[in-house]
Amino acid sequence: MSRSNRLRPGWSPVNIGLMVLGFVVFWPLGLAMLAYINWGDDMKGMFGDFQRRMGSGNCCGKGFSDTGNVAFDDYRRSEMKRLDEERKRLEQERGDFEEFLRNLNRAKDQEEFDRFMKNRSNSSNGTNHDDGTVPEASPA
Repeated sequence: MSRSNRLRPGWSPVNIGLMVLGFVVFWPLGLAMLAYINWGDDMKGMFGDFQRRMGSGNCCGKGFSDTGNVAFDDYRRSEMKRLDEERKRLEQERGDFEEFLRNLNRAKDQEEFDRFMKNRSNSSNGTNHDDGTVPEASPA
């Protein structure tokens, strides 16, 4: 593909056609194309900044770069390690609690099933009350 035929931000016949086609097919595509036409050059700059930040590890609180102050950097590393251990401990407690709830639900389900089976066997023996009593026979 030659360099002159490439898709570039700006109001060209190709971009306008793609924008109209995008609106016809699925309106968010047309909106995305309109944004690209208007702010495509700026988006490249923002995307480049984002990539640089991700590459340097300064995003989202992970992979801090050194500040130059050794004492502060050591303190920050130790606090991050402590917080990570605390997070792992909380995750373990959450897992233990979820297992407790599973066991509790299983015991409750088993109790309900046992009660159902008992009532079922009682109803087949002529009893049909939940308390296990046999209804009185009506006089003939």
